[in-house]
Amino acid sequence: MWRIISVLEGRNMRSKWVLVIAVVGLFSMCASARAAIKTETVTYKSGNETVSGYLALPGTPGKHPALIVIHEWWGLVPWVKEQTDKFAAEGYVALAVDLYRGQTTENPKEAAHLMSTMPPQRALRDLKAAFTYLSSRPDVEPGKIGDVGWCFGGGWALRLATVEPKLAACAINYGELTTDASALGAIRCPVLGNFGALDPNITPAKVGAFEAAMRKAGKSINVKIYPGATHAFENPNNKTGYRPRDAANAWARMTAFFSRTLK
Repeated sequence: MWRIISVLEGRNMRSKWVLVIAVVGLFSMCASARAAIKTETVTYKSGNETVSGYLALPGTPGKHPALIVIHEWWGLVPWVKEQTDKFAAEGYVALAVDLYRGQTTENPKEAAHLMSTMPPQRALRDLKAAFTYLSSRPDVEPGKIGDVGWCFGGGWALRLATVEPKLAACAINYGELTTDASALGAIRCPVLGNFGALDPNITPAKVGAFEAAMRKAGKSINVKIYPGATHAFENPNNKTGYRPRDAANAWARMTAFFSRTLK
């Protein structure tokens, strides 16, 4: 905030302090919205098993739209919980699933192992169970549930959209894509995608092929490829690839998308 104040030098005193008060008020409103949310660990059934997730609730009463938040290959780490909190502050009942069942890591080799050894059918069952759990909550509008994921989670957000016809919106952040006509044909919701032009895995060519296949299937698709951005550019823990401006723009695109599709 002091950086903002410093740029006001040269203005007259009255206009300077009016603007300072407005900036302070904006910061206070944002802090109040964040502080108003409630968080807890919840459990729900997935087949014959009981699984847990991180739930963030808006501070206002009544029914709300909801989001299934799907973690990166690191597992349900603090950054994913922070994104879940931010969605709750935007007015969503946000449930961060734990597809690794309590395991997390900061080591890329361990993350690759966790990702490759996770049973895919179990993960899909857990995601559908998360949808069912949110649908059953009295504070959720059951017809307004979407999903969002990053990297590993972005791919699973898309996979859930191909098997859950009641999903109302899907946001993919540099996640694995498909051009399979039968899979894409099953999608019933609008899809948003954010990708990096320098991503060595989810390349612009793959994004273009996915977008073309979606349009051929008659689906609603909105993608953006960020020039100069590589994989995981939205996560500040990515010390070499984090791009704050692009991350802020991707967040703004997601919140606008969910506002259109879920509210």
